[in-house]
Amino acid sequence: MSDNRPRRTFAVISHPDAGKSTLTEALALHARVITEAGAVHGKGGRRATVSDWMEMEKARGISITSAALQFDYRDHVVNLVDTPGHSDFSEDTYRVLSAVDSAVMLVDAGKGLEPQTLKLFKVCALRGIPVITVINKWDRPGLAALELMDLIEQQIKLRPTPLTWPVGEAGDFRGVLDRRTGEFVKYTRTAGGATRAPEVRMPAADVGEADLAVWQDAVEEHELLSADDADHDQEQFLAGRTTPVMFASALQNFGVAQLLELLLDLAPAPHATPGVDGSVREVSDDFSAFVFKVQSGMNAAHRDRVAYARVVSGEFDRGMIVTHAATGRPFATKYAQAVFGRELSSIEHAYPGDIIGLVNAQALRVGDTMYVGDRIEFPPVPSFAPEHFMTATAADIGRYKQFRRGIEQLDQEGVVQVLRSDLRGDQSPVLAAVGPMQFEVVQERMTNEFNSPIRLSRLDYQLARRTDAAGATALSGARGCEVLQRSDGTYLALFVDKWRAGTTARDNPDVMLEELPAGGS
Repeated sequence: MSDNRPRRTFAVISHPDAGKSTLTEALALHARVITEAGAVHGKGGRRATVSDWMEMEKARGISITSAALQFDYRDHVVNLVDTPGHSDFSEDTYRVLSAVDSAVMLVDAGKGLEPQTLKLFKVCALRGIPVITVINKWDRPGLAALELMDLIEQQIKLRPTPLTWPVGEAGDFRGVLDRRTGEFVKYTRTAGGATRAPEVRMPAADVGEADLAVWQDAVEEHELLSADDADHDQEQFLAGRTTPVMFASALQNFGVAQLLELLLDLAPAPHATPGVDGSVREVSDDFSAFVFKVQSGMNAAHRDRVAYARVVSGEFDRGMIVTHAATGRPFATKYAQAVFGRELSSIEHAYPGDIIGLVNAQALRVGDTMYVGDRIEFPPVPSFAPEHFMTATAADIGRYKQFRRGIEQLDQEGVVQVLRSDLRGDQSPVLAAVGPMQFEVVQERMTNEFNSPIRLSRLDYQLARRTDAAGATALSGARGCEVLQRSDGTYLALFVDKWRAGTTARDNPDVMLEELPAGGS
């Protein structure tokens, strides 16, 4: 039996420490799929968040890898993807943004628009992804609400159209004015924000004496916004020209229910997707999907490898035979799972917008397309320009087999880019990363997951340029330069600095040296 319930598939993105994982927990809590929220840092006896499952994530209180959560809410199916905030893991965030229909951007009320926030807004704009902005941490001292609206408009060039407005300044969060109904939504704190925060809706006439002064301030600012034409327009939002704004405290669970309602009411549904050849896959066409993430190590007992795929069109049935676009070969999708953090459960069917986990589908790589019927291949997810380079060797030569298997797996997942050459051989590949924290993830997982501790040695290279086989031959032996090949077949010329890259390009005008997309903050 087909499931015709509407889907909403979105990512939660932000600068580090703005509260993404806390918001993810709060959304799941309000949808009643968990009974108690953990805190990001797991301090004071609290649990780590559902979406943060790696030991490094729990220890540091940051999201290192993206995680998908699927749950039902108000007769909708919600697919939520929590993303890494740190710019060192921006490639993972970019992959996630290729698999969602909208994004929720968190802005720290006290810090405003930080560098990674600005970069992510730009990425969403380039991909045509509508963005809902949540001003988070309003329970703490911060900037004035109107000042934040000015910053969004000036620095991001998006017109902010608040749907809720805070009652009480930052640090004194009483509730919000619902700008669509004119009601006061009053919040009540719970112990540590671990359970759903009670809220009461009331008309303006029922606002109590204790809240009356701050309520009147909120009403005045609401009227200023309306006079400035800062009211929501759905067409402008979907076109990427405006961003609806809400005020919240994810840690206190304030404003989370309104965000869930907003996502269901305003966020776009799954839609047609173009292929690399210009053809378009409608959601009602035969089944198709693409892989945006590969992850292993979520279950230490089973060593499962999971390929996360976004269903683009048609109905997925577990066990169906699909075609792998990269090889043209068929394979059976016997082990299909629904995903909730690192918890997997078997599913029989999935529909456009859903995220499925295909267990131990060894042939699948990030960016791969699967389909039934007419051939389709969706655009690949580009790799960012690495800026940090290290050689990796096995600390115990007796564990070389585990070393090779671990490096190959981390390469397939996109944890780092793995570069090789005949000169260096397989025993000492070069690991290339957008940020240095990626190397820490490699070390931790190689030791604890693949049982093969590694030694890393830093190389002096600072940037990479794309070249080809002819360029690799022409640049062989060039000073301050080395050409290696990535596992996807791309040749990368590594340079010690921009000056050396520039002089090499001038001295070799016939050699292809192209810049790669930048991924740092």
